[in-house]
Amino acid sequence: MPPKPLTEPQADAERLALDRAVAEAVRQRVVAGRRPTPDADAIALRRLLTDTTPAATAVVRAVLGRIDAATGAPLIVWGSASQMLAADRFGLTARTAVEPEQALTAVRNGARALMDLTSGKAWWGRLLAEPALRVVAALPDDRHGQPRALMIQRTEPGPTGDDRTFWVTDSPLPDARIVETLGVAGLAASPLIAAGGLKLFMLAGYVQTEDGRLASAPGSLSGVIGAAPLF
Repeated sequence: MPPKPLTEPQADAERLALDRAVAEAVRQRVVAGRRPTPDADAIALRRLLTDTTPAATAVVRAVLGRIDAATGAPLIVWGSASQMLAADRFGLTARTAVEPEQALTAVRNGARALMDLTSGKAWWGRLLAEPALRVVAALPDDRHGQPRALMIQRTEPGPTGDDRTFWVTDSPLPDARIVETLGVAGLAASPLIAAGGLKLFMLAGYVQTEDGRLASAPGSLSGVIGAAPLF
């Protein structure tokens, strides 16, 4: 039986024009580069996503994430969750660190690192002694679940209007007691993870390092290590 004749696809000028507009917009946005701070980027993104459908939001975030990867500081990942989350948000551009200290060293040298939250490594406790290194993002960054990885960068995060703050303590008190004590001081807290004798909590909103409500917080070694926007 003779093969069917091949039929050339019909030209779709309207969609081609739209695709070209997208490509040109991406080109111009890459040339424009990153905004000066992570919080400025988060505020702009939140405005951009207003009234978009979930499907459109996912596409926009994927495109902007890859632009971020192309224009921002080099990205290092440590841990399997971070590798998956980084690939979804930024594409396959990140370098992998073998140990947390390798990732933190890269941050000290100007990179940024997305690092797993695991019960076996309390690397986040190191940030208490290095205030130049701060949490600036937490993934996933929606309000429907807990973060599995933190983005660390050599910059101080600012408030975006909808944030969660990360606070570390060495208090041996039960989590519920710590939450209660912080609540009396006016802070809404929830436990996130514990490792190496340290506990990591999330505080609702943007809480500054020197916030007076933390003056009587439990623990002899404690403090804010950064904040991250919610979307």
